[in-house]
Amino acid sequence: MASALTPPFSDWPRIPYVGVGCIVECGGKLLLVRDRRGLWSTPGGHLDFGESPADCAVRETREETGVVVTSVDFVAMTNDLLDDVGKHYVTIWMRGDAARPETHIDDISEIEEVGWFSASDMPGSLHKFFLNLINGNCFPGNPSNLPEIVKLIRVALQGT
Repeated sequence: MASALTPPFSDWPRIPYVGVGCIVECGGKLLLVRDRRGLWSTPGGHLDFGESPADCAVRETREETGVVVTSVDFVAMTNDLLDDVGKHYVTIWMRGDAARPETHIDDISEIEEVGWFSASDMPGSLHKFFLNLINGNCFPGNPSNLPEIVKLIRVALQGT
């Protein structure tokens, strides 16, 4: 039987899960993490019972990157079917301001690498839920407070 933290997640119930992603920009660069599967996205994770999306964004960003975020605000929501692992997420996208840009990984069980990236030097293999946000496959489709760097990433990826 597969464990709860490794693919293929066959022991998880087949229901949608709620995830929260936190978009953090500092100095024209976006904070990204690489998970154990080698996929890059913003910091984020499961919404805990009784937790607000804003509190989840703060917690996950701190656990995964060591970065403390403030002024957290809702951006969008994506509907993410991850066929490769048989999971379905509704991801709530938040944005926050970094108090300081220094990083360190507290959650080594999930995160292998963390870094700040400009739109022109994005790392390879972006996670599907992050691509859904970048490509505008979200609600609303064109969020008014989507950070400029995500819009620049969209343009850069369309050119590849």
